[in-house]
Amino acid sequence: MQNHLAELRKSRGLSAAEMAELAGLTRQAIYAIEAGAYMPNTAVSLRLARILGTNVEEMFSLEDEPEEVLTTEFEALDAESPPVAGEPIQICKIGRSTIGVAASSSVAWLPMADGIVEKPRRALLASPVEVENRVLIAGCDPALSLLAAHALKAGVEVVLASENSARSIELLHAGKAHVAGVHPGMNAPESGFAAVNFACWREGLAVRQGNPKSIRSVADLARRNVTFVNREPGSGAQRLLAQELARAGVSLSAIHSLPEPATTHLAAALRVAEGKADCCVVASSAARRFGLEFIPLSEERFNLVVRKRDLKLKPIEILLDVLNRTRLRRQLETIAGYDVSRAGTTVL
Repeated sequence: MQNHLAELRKSRGLSAAEMAELAGLTRQAIYAIEAGAYMPNTAVSLRLARILGTNVEEMFSLEDEPEEVLTTEFEALDAESPPVAGEPIQICKIGRSTIGVAASSSVAWLPMADGIVEKPRRALLASPVEVENRVLIAGCDPALSLLAAHALKAGVEVVLASENSARSIELLHAGKAHVAGVHPGMNAPESGFAAVNFACWREGLAVRQGNPKSIRSVADLARRNVTFVNREPGSGAQRLLAQELARAGVSLSAIHSLPEPATTHLAAALRVAEGKADCCVVASSAARRFGLEFIPLSEERFNLVVRKRDLKLKPIEILLDVLNRTRLRRQLETIAGYDVSRAGTTVL
């Protein structure tokens, strides 16, 4: 605390005794205040300020304190490809582990993040992070962001890690995720885990409005004038493509694809919307997001898998309860085009 009372008093030509008389205090009290041995209450401070023709802030002010540097050690989701220095990151606690998740990015806005990566395994935080009510969900469904928004209103903050089904199950088993979003049949969880239906969705071919290349089935992907967007190995979209190509008798090598696969449904759909490719296999929600025409290939459930022992955790209870809320269901139906008739029901 910086004390300017003596300086101000002397500049006004007042002795300590005169100041004491005007303020209704003793001279000793004035000296004590000036020495910082006694802090006056609000009424006395206002009287002193009035006598000196100033304000309380001019008499007493807080010293500039060095800004506290907040850091935390974290474990990356992928030890072989951790977030790089300067990358925005979110922090989540799973058991005794502190997990760092690269914040989801947008081409238009800076992502919500707790801080940035300072160096491998350490993050520089903007402010203290409350992790008690956070749930880390690994999954690829674009509509998980809608679940996260409704969960936040219920008091649970969801940290989303964009991962395909196979990778999501791996993270769940490794203790790096609370919840894994998966397609049934892809690395089905073992005993000790429960699966709750999020929604039933359709996957299919997405093309630009008007379908300029007249693509009707996966067989058309083998045409020379068609460019396709692959998804990464382990994704449900790539599995579905392989199944449909086998049925049509078409080899994957016969398809002209972009050199780099897309790592999410939205990323694949965006490449088609931007004209970088003619077609991709995505969830209907991704096609809707960019106004693409959609040709259904399959309909299946998308489940949220969680350890049975974690079902009693309050944040998990709240998260699963949110699946039964009418407003979320309406958004999933309207915005994503999903069937939510079984949402919230245990399927395993």
